[in-house]
Amino acid sequence: MLDWLSPAEWEAVRLSLRVAFWATLFSLPLGIFVAYALARWRFAGRELLNVTVHLPLIMPPVVTGYLLLVAFGARGPVGGFLESWFGISFAFRWTGAALASGVMAFPFMVRAVRLSLEAVDPRLEQAAATLGASRIWVFLTVTLPLILPGIIAGTVLTFAKGMGEFGATITFVSNIPGQTQTIPLAINLLLETPGGEARAARLAALSIAIAAAALVLSELIARRVAARMGRA
Repeated sequence: MLDWLSPAEWEAVRLSLRVAFWATLFSLPLGIFVAYALARWRFAGRELLNVTVHLPLIMPPVVTGYLLLVAFGARGPVGGFLESWFGISFAFRWTGAALASGVMAFPFMVRAVRLSLEAVDPRLEQAAATLGASRIWVFLTVTLPLILPGIIAGTVLTFAKGMGEFGATITFVSNIPGQTQTIPLAINLLLETPGGEARAARLAALSIAIAAAALVLSELIARRVAARMGRA
């Protein structure tokens, strides 16, 4: 089974899973917070925040990658500060691939959670508040269980997008085997290599299998959550 892919291709698979995992992990809390702010709060700059969050959906991924390179590169204002003070580097490293994937997937997380929040009856939250519960306690005990299916959907979409991100990643961190070469970048390189079509097809099949498994798992979890809520 291990001979099905070469060591370099398995490295691309492992790196893709690593990138997608960290992109999802860091997108989850921030995505819930931003979705809650957009769904529940009214503040100056709300529409600007909404547009900014969803820009990666409509901008060319190469543009997003270029902006990340300008901001988080070694000479960028954010990247230079992080590298000088904390030793954190993004450009041309797997951490940059995770950042690019997280930025590109972030709108999916926010959208899924926000739709779930907007479907929650505010009177349920208000009833808990009238009983003396704090806002945080209301969110944890009332709102969060109700929006859990949306969070699961957003998590799966973010992970899948992280696995498949190409344009922003290759622009920001290039295509370095063992460092930044994820499955999409490896497939692109193999398609440009004479005789690499069969290996590219194997990687494509594996990526499809991983994505399908993630979707099935999310569906099972969502059904279990819905069943528990129905019994509650």
